[in-house]
Amino acid sequence: MEARDPQGRQGRPDAGLSWTKSSLSFSNGNCVEVASMADGGVAVRDSKHPDGPVLRFTPGEWDAFVGGVRNGEFDGFGRA
Repeated sequence: MEARDPQGRQGRPDAGLSWTKSSLSFSNGNCVEVASMADGGVAVRDSKHPDGPVLRFTPGEWDAFVGGVRNGEFDGFGRA
């Protein structure tokens, strides 16, 4: 059964997720938010555009990414 809003329109599949933003995020709004999905996966979205696109990762994909972060594999990204 598809999720529907009170007006009967089809809802977003990520509606009702509990989104979390890092405590290290700055007040300028340049943040991403993550949410646990019912299937064990993780959803990621831009906090400035909560109704925008959502990236969805399987548990294995998310574990590989977090492992890479912990190992410092992405430390050089985002630097000029």
